[in-house]
Amino acid sequence: MQEFHLLATFVIIGATILAYASEKLSMEAVSLGSLSVLLFLFGLVPFTSTAGVELTPARLLAGFSDPALATVIALLIVGQGLFATDAVDGPARAIGKLGGPSGRRAIFFVIVAAGLLSAFLNNTPVVVIFIPILTVIAAQRNYPGFKVFMPLSFMCILGGMTTLLGSSTNLIAAGIAEDNGISISFFDLTGMGLMLAGIGGFYVLFIMPMMMRDRPSVMTRGHSTQGAQFIGEIPITPGHPFIGLQSHSGMFPGILDLTPRLMHRRDVPILPPFEDITLSAGDTLVVTGTRKAFSRALAHGNAVTDHDDGSDKGDSAEDQTESPRPGPDYHLVEAVIAPGSRFAGRTIQLSGIRARFGVSVFGVQRKSRMARMPLSEIRLEPGDTLLLGGNLQQVMQLRGDHDLLLLEHSAEPVPQSRKAVIAISIFLAIIVLSAFEILPIVVSAISGAALMLAFGCLTIYQAARAFDRQVFLLVGSSIAMATALQSTGGAALIADTTVSLLDGAPVPVVLSVLFLVMAITTNILSNNATAVLFMPIALGVAARLGASSEAFVAAVIFAANASFATPIGYQTNLLVMGPGHYSFRDYLRVGVPLVLIIWITFSLIAPWYYGL
Repeated sequence: MQEFHLLATFVIIGATILAYASEKLSMEAVSLGSLSVLLFLFGLVPFTSTAGVELTPARLLAGFSDPALATVIALLIVGQGLFATDAVDGPARAIGKLGGPSGRRAIFFVIVAAGLLSAFLNNTPVVVIFIPILTVIAAQRNYPGFKVFMPLSFMCILGGMTTLLGSSTNLIAAGIAEDNGISISFFDLTGMGLMLAGIGGFYVLFIMPMMMRDRPSVMTRGHSTQGAQFIGEIPITPGHPFIGLQSHSGMFPGILDLTPRLMHRRDVPILPPFEDITLSAGDTLVVTGTRKAFSRALAHGNAVTDHDDGSDKGDSAEDQTESPRPGPDYHLVEAVIAPGSRFAGRTIQLSGIRARFGVSVFGVQRKSRMARMPLSEIRLEPGDTLLLGGNLQQVMQLRGDHDLLLLEHSAEPVPQSRKAVIAISIFLAIIVLSAFEILPIVVSAISGAALMLAFGCLTIYQAARAFDRQVFLLVGSSIAMATALQSTGGAALIADTTVSLLDGAPVPVVLSVLFLVMAITTNILSNNATAVLFMPIALGVAARLGASSEAFVAAVIFAANASFATPIGYQTNLLVMGPGHYSFRDYLRVGVPLVLIIWITFSLIAPWYYGL
């Protein structure tokens, strides 16, 4: 029966890869289907290895508790915490300035810097560092996100090839080599690694982006809607941070993002340019700005007024206009005044929107030209887009309303800017603890995710949105297939067949073919498993041929790192899969050529470099 299980495992793995590549079914459906077939097969016809170990459903499902999967999910939550607090906005703007006005040049510098840093730090934390930075830069420069994240992962894998500490695979392979009497120092991989990284990096930076399929991304969609201007107002209440701001060259330089269009002082309108004016309590600024600008104003406590329906007229002016910084559950959302709406023809102040829904009106956008006037005096018209604020429950109450048409996809939480320092501190702690191996990265990542929630940097709802079910099911089912392949002897069969077929071949040919087989295996099995499986085999082949063991050790390390063709090949590929909205086919399309480039380069250079 062992042959039956072995053959069935190969068939299931092959069919799964074809299904992923065809994209006729969703990735979740394929992952769940392959996992179900494996569980049914080994549940209906139990399998016990020659060592007496049974392949139980518990072992097949162990992938869902794999530390790598837990690390990726936890880091996605931590990244969401950074976005929810705008913690990386400032650093991203500073780094983005290196490229000048060109978004492509800025992205280029960041990816190259990440690749260089990966030579001295484990490449997984490096990718974690740069994902949020690249997300912000891509959004600011309206650069396609799908052209950003996969190159980041691939460059960090290439950079990790160049030193002993660049990748966990290098350390594992070096440890096995050490057990066999071969010592690998920090820079032993650098010479060959730099040549591979240089040639592979040229492909990643200049050729690969042209090969990637165009598709809408979160960054470009979000950015395209950010340019629309809303009109709102800022009442300067006692204690407001704008008190004392002085105008220069007709503007108020201390007011970022929002543009003052009109000022009311004791009911006297003052039009720009504003000359020799100092803001004081009681002034009201009518401003225009993008949705993001209003969101930042709310986050920093410089909020526009939240107009009510006049039902609280007995309150003081300060009570009616004062807007404390909202909590992590506070969202901004857009809604359109429907034709025939009961709100049409009413002023915002007397519309009753707040009394009916509990949400606040922070701005209005109209396609036709709108007169400069206080927000409270604007009469609503069908087609006007309102910028509303409220907690998520209040926002969702707008669903299905016939007077206000909710643009549900536009709902976004207001950044918790005051907690940016906390979020960045948690993030840096994760990086330091994992980079210097003080704690395993899975421990620091999960602890960091818990601290993000504990300190209110993001809500449970936001954390749940960061959970990527594609990654979860893909990793869990892939580890199940890898477990079945190893337990049934399929992985060992691949290795033994390769060695037997190469019997009598020249050393460079043996090294080249062995490299290719390992490069294919690492994209199915995993890089660390490939290194563990093939290192003893490669050392045995080297000894039998009387060839340089250094060359064969290097072949195992570089081939095991050539995990570019599938998202399951390496965890950095999984980390960028969600932000880049990549499919399995995307990795095959641009990753397979890179695997071939690394293989051909190694095959041509290694005989000369190692004196074979």
